[in-house]
Amino acid sequence: MNADQAGENRLAAETSPYLLLHKTNPVDWYPWGEEALARAKREDKPIFLSVGYSTCFWCHVMERESFSDPAVAGRMNRDFVCIKVDREERPDLDEIYMLATQILSHQGGWPNSVFLTPELRPFFSGTYFPPSDVHGRPGFVTVLESLAEAWRNKRHEVEEQADSVANAMQRYLADQSGPAVGSSAPAPMSRVLRDLERHFDSRWGGFGGAPKFPTPANLLLLLEVAEEDAAAGRMLSQTLDSMGRGGIFDQLAGGFHRYSTDPEWKVPHFEKMLYDNGLLLEVYAREWGRTAEPEAARVARQTAGFLSTEMTSPEGAFWSAIDAETDGREGAYYVWRREELQDALGDEDFGFLAPLFGFAGAPFFETDRYVLNLPETMGDLARRRRVEPGDLLAQIQPLRAALLRVRSRRQRPVTDDKILSDWNGLAICGLAVAGRLLPDEEMTRRASDAAEFVLARMHPDGAPLRHTWRRGVARVEAFLGDYAFMIRGLLELHDSTGESRWLTAAVLLAEEQERRLGDPIGGYFVAAASDEVPFRSKEIFDGALPSGNGIAVQNLLKLADASGEERWVERADKAIGAFSAVLEQRPETVKTLLVAAHRFQQMGTYERRAVAAIPSDLEDESLQKISAILAIGLADAQGWQPFRLELRIEQGWHVNAPGGDESSPNLNLIGQDMEIRGLRWPEAEWLRLAGSFEAVPVYSGLLQIRGQLRAASPALARLSVEVQPCDERRCLPAARIELPLDAAVELPLDSGD
Repeated sequence: MNADQAGENRLAAETSPYLLLHKTNPVDWYPWGEEALARAKREDKPIFLSVGYSTCFWCHVMERESFSDPAVAGRMNRDFVCIKVDREERPDLDEIYMLATQILSHQGGWPNSVFLTPELRPFFSGTYFPPSDVHGRPGFVTVLESLAEAWRNKRHEVEEQADSVANAMQRYLADQSGPAVGSSAPAPMSRVLRDLERHFDSRWGGFGGAPKFPTPANLLLLLEVAEEDAAAGRMLSQTLDSMGRGGIFDQLAGGFHRYSTDPEWKVPHFEKMLYDNGLLLEVYAREWGRTAEPEAARVARQTAGFLSTEMTSPEGAFWSAIDAETDGREGAYYVWRREELQDALGDEDFGFLAPLFGFAGAPFFETDRYVLNLPETMGDLARRRRVEPGDLLAQIQPLRAALLRVRSRRQRPVTDDKILSDWNGLAICGLAVAGRLLPDEEMTRRASDAAEFVLARMHPDGAPLRHTWRRGVARVEAFLGDYAFMIRGLLELHDSTGESRWLTAAVLLAEEQERRLGDPIGGYFVAAASDEVPFRSKEIFDGALPSGNGIAVQNLLKLADASGEERWVERADKAIGAFSAVLEQRPETVKTLLVAAHRFQQMGTYERRAVAAIPSDLEDESLQKISAILAIGLADAQGWQPFRLELRIEQGWHVNAPGGDESSPNLNLIGQDMEIRGLRWPEAEWLRLAGSFEAVPVYSGLLQIRGQLRAASPALARLSVEVQPCDERRCLPAARIELPLDAAVELPLDSGD
């Protein structure tokens, strides 16, 4: 064993907190790499590959029970080359060898325990193994002895099994892309929505029974169609309300735990992941933008606060996760005994808060503890108590703060302080969207800080983006998720700030993604080609995260919108075509790709012609605050043409969005000598104006409105835009911008910038 004087193994030189947890094991661990793989071939030994992550409860259990036991370690070292992998550092290896485990054992999970030939072909696998046989289940020692004996004496059977699994893996990975048939077929959105309705929990929200996961791909799809499908909007709102009031949401410090162990979202598995919180922050902020529901704003603000106070590194980027356990006990940091609550609050405040925060009845966690939750909405509670919701929140806030102070004195669970590009991209996106819609400049600033860190410290000059950074060391070249989620975050930052640097950075990363991971037939591989990884996959199926290819295609469409460059549309078309078979046959498994295909079909193909707004009276102050560009697409057989209207509103000014107070000025589109249908308005910001207690929906900066038009006579037809710009003090007179269709000129689509 290559160990130093302290008895540390090779993992002591790694940066991953998960790998470092195993640095004093008596196991002769290797990190994944040439040294370990070469030894396996040289000594003709099978490989034991153990894949886990730092906040994995059963990973910690197996480390304590088996990997810390010298007798077990002796068997491992004698018969196997032992490799430890952090799945969050190497998602490519995690995906491939989890597929092997699912093929071999028809289940999956972590730790993932896989036995490989020296050629890296799996022949046996499982997840957690107890150290010794129990309840008819083989223990880890039994597994080690049986497989070592089979390698020595039944080698031919082992090789046959490895060949069979490898062939099955190759077939599965090949099936991810069907034949490229183009993207003209309609995306089966209605079929997926009806499937979600069948699995929807009409009482508690969410889909399926316990354990119940947030599954952001479901929520983002529902957001996509909520305005056009009432059932989708209802499922989305009910799920978000139940989650935001449940124990899965930390009612004291904000932020979501990983999943709920019960159908009510009441008792969570307590680890907190950056990716969940970045995605759910975005979803709740968009729900606030869609509905102005105060509970959505509360959850979004508290989630952003959690990211700021508990997940932000000194450099401004975001750490990865917080463990579920303290000293081996699940949820110890978060749960409460009745006497602890009484001591923290006093009798009077205990009686006031108990029915509000779910501890009025009998304890329901480990027989004597509570997980704080909100059995009723704040609105319902306020109505029953005959107070305004804001007043009730004000009464609760000091009690919530008192409980948080007491909790903060407990021993905290461990934080995984590595910084990942992909998960930071999710947090950047969530904060940028929330900062724009709530609105909150501090959220936008924090998103900018994290983006600056990743671009400056994890993207070396002349080299690819890096996946992971810890304590000054950036490692592992970027995977598809890093590009997809970072580009998405940068594009949202561009929307929120109007700063061109974020669009420029997104384009550079998209071009790098194309060079390193692009497949000529369409779509993207998870990782660049490597001799150390025998299988190369594309990620198209949604899981805990939306699929990398689904997000990548959505990014391509947004890049096309932002830049006006046709190359991004062509790449999106090719990718959707490459995945068309699975989109048609199993759309419920690829919801993120389905959203991309849905957007592509609605977008249409735009001609490179635009109509610039030419005000009739340049002295009109209202018209000086607004500029407009109209992009028009090719007509279909019935004469309908897709159009995109881009409006840029001068900084410091806004226009009220449709759907606000009817007495307020609005933005209106009027077709003259033409029909208009299918208008799709962008999300609005909610702004509380001076002297008003109510927020109103407004647009500011750059916005895009889509729809279809059909002109009886292009020579006479025009699109009129009625606007009335306002700032915080006043509204200017209403004005009209005339956009005649026959004045089209050859201009790039961003010519109004």
